[in-house]
Amino acid sequence: MQIPQHKQVVIIGGGIIGCSVAYHLCKLGISDVVLLERKNLTSGTTWHAAGLVGQLRATQNLTKLAQYTTELLKKLEEETGQATGFKETGSLSIANNAERFEELKRGASMAKCFGLEVEVITPQEAVRLWPLMNAKDLVGAVYLPGDGQTNPTDTTQAYAKGARLQGAQIFENVKATGICQRNGRVSGVTTDSGDIECEFVVNCAGMWAREIGRVAGVNIPLHAAEHFYIVTDQIDGVTSGLPTLRDPGSATYFKEEVGCILAGFFEAKAKPWGRGGASIPEDFAFGTLGEDWEHLDDVFKKAMVRIPALETAGIKLFLNGPESFTPDDRYHLGEAVELKNYYVAAGF
Repeated sequence: MQIPQHKQVVIIGGGIIGCSVAYHLCKLGISDVVLLERKNLTSGTTWHAAGLVGQLRATQNLTKLAQYTTELLKKLEEETGQATGFKETGSLSIANNAERFEELKRGASMAKCFGLEVEVITPQEAVRLWPLMNAKDLVGAVYLPGDGQTNPTDTTQAYAKGARLQGAQIFENVKATGICQRNGRVSGVTTDSGDIECEFVVNCAGMWAREIGRVAGVNIPLHAAEHFYIVTDQIDGVTSGLPTLRDPGSATYFKEEVGCILAGFFEAKAKPWGRGGASIPEDFAFGTLGEDWEHLDDVFKKAMVRIPALETAGIKLFLNGPESFTPDDRYHLGEAVELKNYYVAAGF
């Protein structure tokens, strides 16, 4: 099928963000939409995401957005007929000092204002929720029963199916190569399969977003870094339904994965990858970046203190995949100042 010559909106990037934008535009009645993916849907980063669905964020608007997403995922499968893997497991955020606990309690107070079910609990109550956890140094925790987990690949396909059902077109293996402009606003997109005249462009290209911005004269501060998680062999006591455990003091999160533990890390000094964007291999799609236990030594030691069972558990998967980050760790969302009708949704 040939790409169209004219569309109102062109979305660049077929990860979970691009497919979500297509779905939501159609929900708003804007169905003259085409989504272009350079390889296959979910390639790049989405396919290896951990799939955590949390509602409590640092600000009011971020919390409201996350709350909306959680409610949507509860009904997306029924609406589209495509499984998402969403399950409501709850989440547990722990604090090992008074300052962190104060931050969590303030967030909990804000969450209550939005009608979220949230509990400020003691370390002893936290251990009852996560029995394998070492809580000797904890001062408190916050529990949100309504948080959950989802399968990123399946959820992306659900968004894509929902968008198609409402009239959007999605093309895989079509690479956007440039942005056409007229009188300071978007007028089209050039691709390796032909050109498309359009009124709006939405850059959802993930770790390629900076480069897609650069060809249009739009500055998008964002860079890929190596991001790590491990999955253990099965561990006694790891049962289905355990809440997601977030330990910001150790820069680690934990989730149950079919009787195993998935532990993900946000180490203080990350490893940048694909310098300047141009160094990302042209054929990169579902690749991984290799093990680096030396880099993770400090955070993994902290993870073993928090979950002592990790000391003796076998590791069946070490995943190192690229994830894009912004300077302040907040995502880019909205119209670019440099070019009218050029929108960005990246850096999540």
